[in-house]
Amino acid sequence: MLPPELLRQIHQIEIRTRRTVNDVLAGQYESVFRGSGIAFEEVREYQPGDEVRTIDWNVTARMGHPYVKRFREEREQTVVLIVDVSMSQDFGTSRRWKNEVAGELCALLAFSAVKNNDKVGVILCSDHVEHFVAAGKGTSHVLRIIRDVLYYRPSGRGTDLAAALAYLNRVTHRRAIVFLISDFLTSGYENPLRIAAKRHEVIAVRLEDPRERELPPAALVQCQDAETGQPFLADTASASFRKMYRAAAAQRQDEFRRLCRQANVDAVEVRTEARYVDPLIRFFRQRELRFRH
Repeated sequence: MLPPELLRQIHQIEIRTRRTVNDVLAGQYESVFRGSGIAFEEVREYQPGDEVRTIDWNVTARMGHPYVKRFREEREQTVVLIVDVSMSQDFGTSRRWKNEVAGELCALLAFSAVKNNDKVGVILCSDHVEHFVAAGKGTSHVLRIIRDVLYYRPSGRGTDLAAALAYLNRVTHRRAIVFLISDFLTSGYENPLRIAAKRHEVIAVRLEDPRERELPPAALVQCQDAETGQPFLADTASASFRKMYRAAAAQRQDEFRRLCRQANVDAVEVRTEARYVDPLIRFFRQRELRFRH
């Protein structure tokens, strides 16, 4: 059982994200994530007005008079949230920590999915797959996902997105909409990302804190790598050090964008000091424009 204050926090997230889904994202999710196609439903006798192209000639030959195939649109889809729960996510210097933003993004996407009668599941990963919740529907299922993303305590410290993407392909056999939510402070996932993007519709959501882009001028600061535990000194008073730090951050961003382009994956970049819903709305609108053209 969760403590009362944590239950209150989950309830507040539910209220905020439901309002956003209803007021801001209404219709956008459905318009950019259409059904997976047309599925065969039945064969029935031909009726005047039926398309000649739908005649099933094999059944017609056996029965001696025309039969047609009927199809239906397959609207229901599966959404899978792959969420990085490594130690680098447990960090924040502004409005929210990265893992808190990840939790609210998951709530927003999950409520958008169930509102459109889609199923949603989650894979939590660190340096291995930590936790898996099979896709399901309903408010109680979404609340469980929010709880797990926010309060799961991982056993691993590092990040292995390749393992998470390989696990996705083992447990998800039908084509799914996959949101990969991480700070992407890792490597070695390029080929698994390309493979996953061929089987599924993958959207990479990169989380970043302002202090991961730029350091304020201060003095010698004792730091520690969140994932390895390795301590190090940072001379933030040095202008050349701060310039090198900014350049490394820009290089990480460029590399992330390049990998997404090469894998044919949509990229969404979310900053913890800003409203997380804004880049998601921009993504939906840009994607809708692509469909129109």
